[in-house]
Amino acid sequence: MIRIEDIVKSYGTRRILDGLTIEFAAGQVTAIVGSSGAGKSTLLRSIDFLDRPDSGRIVIGDLTVDARTAKQPEVLELRRRTAMVFQQFQLFSRKTALENVAEGLRVVRGFERRDAEREARQHLAAVGLSAHEHQYPSQLSGGQQQRVGIARALAMEPDVLLLDEPTSALDPELVGEVLATIRGIADTGQTMIIVSHEMHFVRQVAGRIILLDRGRIVDDAAPEAFFSAEAQGRTREFLREYHLARGTPDYQI
Repeated sequence: MIRIEDIVKSYGTRRILDGLTIEFAAGQVTAIVGSSGAGKSTLLRSIDFLDRPDSGRIVIGDLTVDARTAKQPEVLELRRRTAMVFQQFQLFSRKTALENVAEGLRVVRGFERRDAEREARQHLAAVGLSAHEHQYPSQLSGGQQQRVGIARALAMEPDVLLLDEPTSALDPELVGEVLATIRGIADTGQTMIIVSHEMHFVRQVAGRIILLDRGRIVDDAAPEAFFSAEAQGRTREFLREYHLARGTPDYQI
């Protein structure tokens, strides 16, 4: 179980997250959606203290981390239980795919080089990249780079996998391979929280959708209800804005 309790985050005088409380069940895939500036990525980064909240608590299993009082050992333990997949991949440009995945195994989990590389190969195989382990990021497509990032995150064996706009930096024809990878991971029971502005992607992978608006939750629904023609209020308005921006009719989601 992962729970965030009364999370507040501000930048200067602007409050981005306004006392959010959400519980995520183990094995659930949750998508966080909303308009630009709603607080989606800030929420994700607050969960593992990449952006430390001003106040509130993060609870993962038997670990509770209070934003006001947490010391570095608690923060490090929190980060051991989470893993982030970034929008822009964030791979080491001078390391091969294998070395990128093995790095965290050696530095964070304390594996010897040979053991780290053996484990890294297994994770690369799981995302379909066994044939590319000796290639550098510049030799990989965007979709392949993102799959290396996913393999690297999964190698940490996190309680929760955090994905921040995992398809937004990809050309449209490459989105499918990352979508298939994430759906495969979901089938293993991995808990995931995904921030995305791509509604087709969200509908395909998420079992639960949370809509943020100005740092607050305005909808929390299963995909069938969220995308229903009967959706009302801010959800309906959000979907209308989404379609207007892309010039697409509702039925294309």
